[in-house]
Amino acid sequence: MPNGARSTLSLEVLWDGDPIRVTNVARHLPLESTENDITAVVAAGHTNPSMWLPDKSWEAIARATTRPDALTVQLQPTRDEPYGPLMVENVEGATLRSIVTRVLLSELFPGPQPRTGMEVSEVADPQVHGIVHQGRPGAVAQYRYESLSHLRKHVWQTIYATLSLNSYATSILRRSVTRNLITHPVEIAFEDGTETMHVLVVRDGITRLASAWAVLAGDGADPAETATLASETLVGGVSTAGEDLGQRLAAGRAQWRQKLRDEFDTELKGLAPGLRAAQIAQSYVVPAQIAVGVEGHEGRVLSPEDIFDDAIRSILASVHVEFQQWNDAAQNVEVITRALKRIIQQDDPRWKTAELQAVYGLAVGRIPVEDLPNVFGREPAPPRTALWRAVYLISALTQPDLLDLLKDEAKAIKGGQRMSMKGFGELLGPIIDLPWRAKKKLVTKQARNAWNNGGVLSKDVTQGWTPRATEDFTTLIEPALNGDDDARCTLAVAGGVALIADKLLTRNVGSSLGAKKEKGGVPFRADVHKVIEGLSRRDNKIGLWTLALAANTFRGDDLPQNSVPKQSLTGREPAASTEPPYVYFKVDLDAADHIARDANGVPLPLYEWDVVAASDPERAAKNEITTPVTIPVPDTAPLSGTAPADTGSSAGHEGEEPGGVPGTGSALFQYGVAAETVHGETRSAFSLPAPRDDDTALPSQRAALHRKALRLGVQGARDALDHLHALEPEVGDHTPVVPTDQLNNLHTLLVGILTDVENLRRKVNEQSAPEEDGLPYEEVLKEGVTD
Repeated sequence: MPNGARSTLSLEVLWDGDPIRVTNVARHLPLESTENDITAVVAAGHTNPSMWLPDKSWEAIARATTRPDALTVQLQPTRDEPYGPLMVENVEGATLRSIVTRVLLSELFPGPQPRTGMEVSEVADPQVHGIVHQGRPGAVAQYRYESLSHLRKHVWQTIYATLSLNSYATSILRRSVTRNLITHPVEIAFEDGTETMHVLVVRDGITRLASAWAVLAGDGADPAETATLASETLVGGVSTAGEDLGQRLAAGRAQWRQKLRDEFDTELKGLAPGLRAAQIAQSYVVPAQIAVGVEGHEGRVLSPEDIFDDAIRSILASVHVEFQQWNDAAQNVEVITRALKRIIQQDDPRWKTAELQAVYGLAVGRIPVEDLPNVFGREPAPPRTALWRAVYLISALTQPDLLDLLKDEAKAIKGGQRMSMKGFGELLGPIIDLPWRAKKKLVTKQARNAWNNGGVLSKDVTQGWTPRATEDFTTLIEPALNGDDDARCTLAVAGGVALIADKLLTRNVGSSLGAKKEKGGVPFRADVHKVIEGLSRRDNKIGLWTLALAANTFRGDDLPQNSVPKQSLTGREPAASTEPPYVYFKVDLDAADHIARDANGVPLPLYEWDVVAASDPERAAKNEITTPVTIPVPDTAPLSGTAPADTGSSAGHEGEEPGGVPGTGSALFQYGVAAETVHGETRSAFSLPAPRDDDTALPSQRAALHRKALRLGVQGARDALDHLHALEPEVGDHTPVVPTDQLNNLHTLLVGILTDVENLRRKVNEQSAPEEDGLPYEEVLKEGVTD
């Protein structure tokens, strides 16, 4: 180093309005790996006897690393280390071998994590399959997406959702990423016939990955903008150079990096390198641990196809139990799916392996609801609905022998000594609600609490039964009353799942006792599974009718008025809809249609009080309300035993005019443009960049656009009001600057907006309350904590 010149810089920059000291800023960015470098890495991988990877995977690793020469050294066997100086980790059932290197941020794709398996997602995770070579597992997995658009949206969703929860951007800007990201190669396949490609996927360290993109996106970039930058960089830029899709996308990313390097070099040539140089330098490269080899242990129960993925998941589980835990639902998804997978590999003669694989595929979402009749091909075939998926899935997983094995395997994975039926119900909750999780997210917490309290796992349900497929659940009542246990259990599960999913049956607590029924009160305390047991008793006619009507009423694409009633703050009438109202009704056995009505003939809505009371009418009679309070319910709702299936609803939002924004009157709104109509002429108020594929954009992407529209619209209103104040002295006395009737209308509109904004603010504050998790490693040094 001539004349004591330093190889790095330290900069003082402003980030989020605060001064930040950025350390160890490199003066040069690494160059791209050459074709010779890639060839050398592939050859080194072939010479190592401990591993096998496809050549395309080695090429993806070589493209991503900034030190291909060091990579070849790690892969070379030596006399003392026949497998080379690789990182070795022994997990349950397998040994993993990994290389440790530094890789380009823009060559890393975010992969699915167990914690995402329980979250409300707009885009489904890809199907994951192991890859085997000559009967041996490879340290590579295949991810199957529907299309390239599905991949792009999945990347966008993962980055956006991660940054919406947490970000280490400030810490990474100061010191860059300091902990290895756990990664491995993946073959990405597409169901629509698009060419496959090989990439590196991050399995642990998603927050660090997303935060590095946030640093690169810049100060003030919101999660949606950062997610767009990452998804468009990784998947959006297709070059003309390259033989296949993977090479063309890689060439596009290389061209993007060249522009970034040019920008960095230009910044450093200036007299005072600033924030942009720090952003690029601190996020351009990240440390990574790349799994390249796996070896299954003797006596393993998993098939070669599942050894690698199970080993990776074991590492992730240990990291997030000892360092920063997943929440309970994420752990439950991990435990139940791994337990079922292990049972599949045991080749137990009591079950057909193919059938168990089908149940597993249904549980994790690999098999869609539409394929339900193909999985359970009995006659009559089950309807293709999310509720019937839950019925058949619970029936399969609660067969006594399989249930016992599942509980044993789950105990082994969790490290516990025992598992009660409530504990097993806790595992089932996050996989049962998969199809409707996004549509019913407002009540997901209460529903999962109900599953933690036993769910629908009554004593009869766990004794083994066969679902009775039907289009109308009320047809099962008579057989159930006459002793048909299959019909009774079908009603118990279908009706119970519906009531739990729509918050009409919850884990009632002490404060529920004595409360009014319309406020969530219950006549007596009882565990959820005990309520289901009471409702489904052979001699409980009102309970069976309650279950049957609930199952018929259930919709997977909305919430009923019973659980989340929609109220108008402005007095506007809801938009007309062709769909009947979504309401659960109370049962009256004396009525011809078994629907209870008030003195005016209006159907009475069902409350949790009524559900609990129906499970034990004699006990509830001691606490019956003498003057029940009712809410008005449209009498156009279906009163028969049938209800619409789980199909999409075309109903508009309350206060929304066709083709417009709620409450904007004559205002027009399209993606990218907000405009107003004045004397028949459309004038653009402001313009925003339209998202990719307007009609198919994710709800979160459209929400980001609407947030900008809201902010700019409010700012525009402020500017217009300032102009009006300035013009008021100049306006003649013949007319006010704004007529009174218009001011009244504006006032009503603004009060409604202010109320909605305040409600959203409170809801976001409640949902974003900090959890008692450990500090992320990136923040440990900042807080002065050391190991």
